[in-house]
Amino acid sequence: MALNTSAEAPLPVGEVSRLIGGWIDRLGAVWVEGQITQLSRRPGAGVVFLTLRDPSYDISVSVTCYRQVFDAVADVVSEGARVVVQAKPEWYAPRGQLSLRATEIKPVGVGELLARLEQLKKSLAAEGLFAPERKKPLPFLPQLIGLVTGRASAAERDVLENARRRWPAVRFEVRNVAVQGVHAVPQVVQAVKDLDALDEVDVIVVARGGGSVEDLLPFSDEQLVRAVASCRTPVVSAIGHEPDNPLLDHVADLRASTPTDAAKKVVPDVGEEYERVRFLRDRARRSLEAFVEREERGLAHALARPSMEDPYRMVDERADRVTALLDRGRRTLGHLLDRADSELTHTHARVVALSPAATLERGYAVLQKSDGHAVRSADEVTADEPLRARVATGEFTVRVDVGDRP
Repeated sequence: MALNTSAEAPLPVGEVSRLIGGWIDRLGAVWVEGQITQLSRRPGAGVVFLTLRDPSYDISVSVTCYRQVFDAVADVVSEGARVVVQAKPEWYAPRGQLSLRATEIKPVGVGELLARLEQLKKSLAAEGLFAPERKKPLPFLPQLIGLVTGRASAAERDVLENARRRWPAVRFEVRNVAVQGVHAVPQVVQAVKDLDALDEVDVIVVARGGGSVEDLLPFSDEQLVRAVASCRTPVVSAIGHEPDNPLLDHVADLRASTPTDAAKKVVPDVGEEYERVRFLRDRARRSLEAFVEREERGLAHALARPSMEDPYRMVDERADRVTALLDRGRRTLGHLLDRADSELTHTHARVVALSPAATLERGYAVLQKSDGHAVRSADEVTADEPLRARVATGEFTVRVDVGDRP
């Protein structure tokens, strides 16, 4: 339960330490897993001092045990080994220090480690961290490559030398970290995050040479796997040799069998690219030459046609035909006009011959009444009726004499 304290009524340091010790005592014995980073076996001392560290986080705790407890596993346990310890938390009040009093130590065997890794692999795969659709493509020619590897290691040398041999202008941003041991995971995770935060870094390579299963365990750590999965920059895993397969290989965007293989996959070979450019250039030249030759043949074939050799021939032929048609049209029109003129002449002659004027020319006259009607019979007129007589060259008035009737 919470303590009631204030600035006016504080607790002494000793009381606080005593209370903390009481709370820790109530915790009881617990099983703890970690990696031994320090081991002190003083000659003649009946107590062995250990430092147990969490390999995924920068957290450690002191462990003490009696010599006979440690001697039971002394042949298989050393610094760097993973162990499971049954211990009771203890609080050393004078120094305010927490430690674990171990009553049993069990080494974590390779088989058990592999079984745990397989279980973790299935769990992460179920989350989709290894899904192919999450993989990001690598750039064709990265301008800056981030490299996470051990200092002055063979892996660093293999990546740098092979990459520069393939593409001399390539640049690297190197982060040297611990690649095994308790400090490996935090340092690798931090280096990956730092490189991922740099906009100019196009791809990140995590490289390490070969080693035992225990040596490569940091690259199967869940914290590192999740850090790589959250990167926006493509990550290449180049851990160990071909048979090695840490979980980092599954979450990375590309797996390289070795650091040398990573250098080959990250940057292109300048000689190969030059040959490819030369091949494409020659292919383009051949294609262009073939196209020009084909067009030249087509042009020569077109120029060999009569219409192209004598372009005015067709015009001349059409001109002669137009002239012939024009002459034919003129002749036809002339014949039509002549025939029409002859017909018109004959028709005019018939009209003239049949017209009243021609009859009048022969001495006849036309008598018309005052209303303009022509007199056709003697019964149509009366005595003394004035009539108008029309002759060939004029007209005059006559009066009807009844006595003149027949």
